[in-house]
Amino acid sequence: MPYLQASKSSIAPPVSLYYEDTLHGKPVIFIHGWPLNSSMWEYQLNELPKYGLRCIVYDRRGFGRSDKPWAGYDYDILASDLKSVIDELHLEEVTLVGFSMGGGEVARYIGKYGTEKIHSVVLISSVTPFMLKTGDNPEGIPQETFEEFIEQIRGDRPAFLSGFARLFYGVSFLNKSVSQEILDWNQSMALQGSPKATTDCIHSFSETDFRNDLPKINVPTLIIHGDSDKIVPVEISSKKSAVLIPDSLFKVYEGEPHGLFYTQKEKLNQDLLDFIVGSEKEEPLYDEENPENRDPLWRDPTIFPNTSFPIL
Repeated sequence: MPYLQASKSSIAPPVSLYYEDTLHGKPVIFIHGWPLNSSMWEYQLNELPKYGLRCIVYDRRGFGRSDKPWAGYDYDILASDLKSVIDELHLEEVTLVGFSMGGGEVARYIGKYGTEKIHSVVLISSVTPFMLKTGDNPEGIPQETFEEFIEQIRGDRPAFLSGFARLFYGVSFLNKSVSQEILDWNQSMALQGSPKATTDCIHSFSETDFRNDLPKINVPTLIIHGDSDKIVPVEISSKKSAVLIPDSLFKVYEGEPHGLFYTQKEKLNQDLLDFIVGSEKEEPLYDEENPENRDPLWRDPTIFPNTSFPIL
């Protein structure tokens, strides 16, 4: 399996990050949410490369197949890991797509390193700009809520993650928005994270203030959020981010929960294509039904094996 070394600077001891790379086209880095790993992007990774996008995903330190150090989960270190991915793969003109906690990595990366290598940004269900309720952020979520999450994880991590997934996808007695098999898949991803990383990252995404980072995003930016998100309410997150990021495009998915990368995967994929590719490619570069009709400049995407995908 492919790995790259991250955080070679003095900011933190180096770790090995698992990644996948489809190798050809415009580079797009997808940064996963908490408490999952890069496998959550399955329904984007299997579709978007057909349209000339080089899709790159990686497991955040502490999650999935990446190294799981005891410490090092603050956003300065996580942004440094993202920088290592960009540098190690020699990427330029990159689109960064950050989901939920991953939106924080995007914001902090640009806050620290600028946009020299960045073409555009997409924030999906993002935790930015600031989740925690404080004196100057009275609409935020109380500290006690996050402390209760940590206590539940320490008491029975599988049970907490199972209940969290139902809220994540908007599943209720009357709304079966995803199948039980998708919930099982979600649980298998979540349980690959180390318990320490899982709890430390709650501190990171709840307590980190990105309000000074977001105005530094000076590249085209698309913000997407569901207005039925019970994990990261849109009112305290993306609505504020859209104000702080100059000239950003803000799209609200009506009735959608946090996990819209699956519940609205077709719509999301189309919005990503429209934003990143635009009118340059109206048809897929690769014709799956008639391979002989594929664009001669296209190469089959090389997606490295992902052992956490369901085997059907």
